[in-house]
Amino acid sequence: MFEQEMETGCLAVVEAMRITRLIQRDLTGKDSITKSDKSPVTIADYTSQAIICKMLKTRFPGIPIVGEEHSDALKKAEHTEILNKIFHYIENDEKTARWLNRDNLCECIDLGGDEPTDGVFWTLDPVDGTKGFLRGEQFAIALALIVNGEVRLGILGCPNLDIPGHPARFGWLIRSVKGEGSFLENPETGEIIKCHISDITDPRHMRFVESYVSAHSDKDTQLKISQILELEGVPVQLDSQVKYGILASGNAEIYLRIPHPGEPGYKEKIWDHAAGSLIVQEAGGIVTDIYCIPLDFSRGKTLRNNSGILASVPAIHNRICRIIGEMK
Repeated sequence: MFEQEMETGCLAVVEAMRITRLIQRDLTGKDSITKSDKSPVTIADYTSQAIICKMLKTRFPGIPIVGEEHSDALKKAEHTEILNKIFHYIENDEKTARWLNRDNLCECIDLGGDEPTDGVFWTLDPVDGTKGFLRGEQFAIALALIVNGEVRLGILGCPNLDIPGHPARFGWLIRSVKGEGSFLENPETGEIIKCHISDITDPRHMRFVESYVSAHSDKDTQLKISQILELEGVPVQLDSQVKYGILASGNAEIYLRIPHPGEPGYKEKIWDHAAGSLIVQEAGGIVTDIYCIPLDFSRGKTLRNNSGILASVPAIHNRICRIIGEMK
């Protein structure tokens, strides 16, 4: 099922992985724009969204795309230098130039400006974990297909991900279709590995991954939960949906994102969790909000019926929910 969508989605994400890795190698802090919510957006975000949207719309013109970025800020006079840097990468890269040019760049970015529907739509985060990208560390390109409010296909492009025992010079693609499992794929060699969650059942030996940026989660509460569980290791801090990939590949057991007390009403964006949540579930894990309520992707651009995120192996999931419920 969804063979054509998966084929095109993977081709688009791999192309975005290649160009964003190239941009990350060269990037300086001056090559970003600060949006109204104080988050940065880089030339890689724009280039990635443009190329993925162009490839998806060429193959599937009738399927809406709900992307994170739009070109309004890029069109402002004060950002001409950033726009010119994007053109530099487009015009000096033969593969990217097949899809993008000076005339269609902003139009292609804005192909991702659709609204969620009750039927079928794509949701895209062209560079998930922009702050990690700017530090030269982990980031992901996240694409998912949502059908009637349910995530049915998920793709994560992780250019800097390292899987123990399976070296990959250019990172890993992680893909999943609901009911068909999750798979790691090396875009360079074609190596494919079926994803399985960790089989660790003793909480003391479980590994915890959390967001690098402290504003993204209530880390004090997460520390208390770690102490209650008697986890022996310290949490590993990572940016982006790479955390989901690490869980799905069996290299961690718990990912917890508790709403920060400074932003009690914050709701997670669908593009930040759609692909990763499916990939973990299809690898045998469980993904809900922090109260064990399934994630609801039918309510627009946010998970407004949910609070936070808990992804974990089944052996510990309900216990963490109970601990959180007792603490609140």
